[in-house]
Amino acid sequence: MSKIRLTTLSHGGGCGCKIAPALLAQMLAELPQAGLFPDLLVGSDSSDDAAVYWLNEHQAIVATTDFFMPIVDDAFDFGRIAATNALSDVYAMGGKPILALAVVGMPINKLPVETIRQILAGGASVCAAAGIPLAGGHSIDAPEPIYGLVALGLVHPDKVKRNDQAKPGDYLILGKPLGIGILSAALKKGRLDEAGYALMIGHTTRLNSVGPLLGEMDGIHAMTDVTGFGLLGHLLEICRGSGLAANIAFADLPLIDTVDQLASLGYVTGASARNWDSYGQSVELGADMHDWQRDLLCDPQTSGGLLVACDPSCADEVLALFHQQGFAQAMAIGKLREGNAMVNVSI
Repeated sequence: MSKIRLTTLSHGGGCGCKIAPALLAQMLAELPQAGLFPDLLVGSDSSDDAAVYWLNEHQAIVATTDFFMPIVDDAFDFGRIAATNALSDVYAMGGKPILALAVVGMPINKLPVETIRQILAGGASVCAAAGIPLAGGHSIDAPEPIYGLVALGLVHPDKVKRNDQAKPGDYLILGKPLGIGILSAALKKGRLDEAGYALMIGHTTRLNSVGPLLGEMDGIHAMTDVTGFGLLGHLLEICRGSGLAANIAFADLPLIDTVDQLASLGYVTGASARNWDSYGQSVELGADMHDWQRDLLCDPQTSGGLLVACDPSCADEVLALFHQQGFAQAMAIGKLREGNAMVNVSI
């Protein structure tokens, strides 16, 4: 760990820093739509993971940016997590990253140069693992440490995986287990052991590089990644965009080891409550559901897994692909159905 605890320099961490969904919707409500640009295949209207712009009949560019404040104290790990999370938005569109730019805001009067250098090195190591250059960026002197990437990628225009094209009867498959926000809350309170920290780093630095392979599958109708709005929030985005409802079972959700115990002991983030306040009216929970289970459903996932809506006929193939690519806990968690943007959660 760094001698300076990075998490003490910021009021939030990781994707838990996101502005709550309801407030974000108000902020974006008056912005003009991008309908005057016919080559913009995916814009801000569908709350998707990245913008997609048509270049030619074989290529479209995927563009996104993502940055946040420290979720861990180790500088190198913070850089790795932030970079992995940013590249995930390209993968979630079925795209392959081609280059990245760094977004850097640091309290120069509080952090040694070596600590900042380690943050940047962590991000660069992830870009190297993804096979892309970290080609530049921009930095400012900021009151809290902020790091992330602008990420660009390429995808075939016919292979773009939006979050609003799901169909009734689609299976829902989640690529990574839930619980990163729970672990981060325990870490900040000094209650996360070395094994728990290793799990946290392992999941948050695993690139969702399976995305382009999933993009080749016609049976996948929609895809997104689960990040700051929690599983329910990002699933509701699929439901709203596609005009559908969803049924999921809590018992089928993949969870990181020990997060259920930590959640039941009260280790939750403030973002979990903000998320529930934003979209809880669109969720029907089973009568026997505990508060800690609801918290896990809303838990902000930093660098979380891909959420796939696919035709039942290819669900086994999708799961097998996840498992082959190292996502051992990928699971089918429910189904989409006719309905009006609601999620029903059974025990």
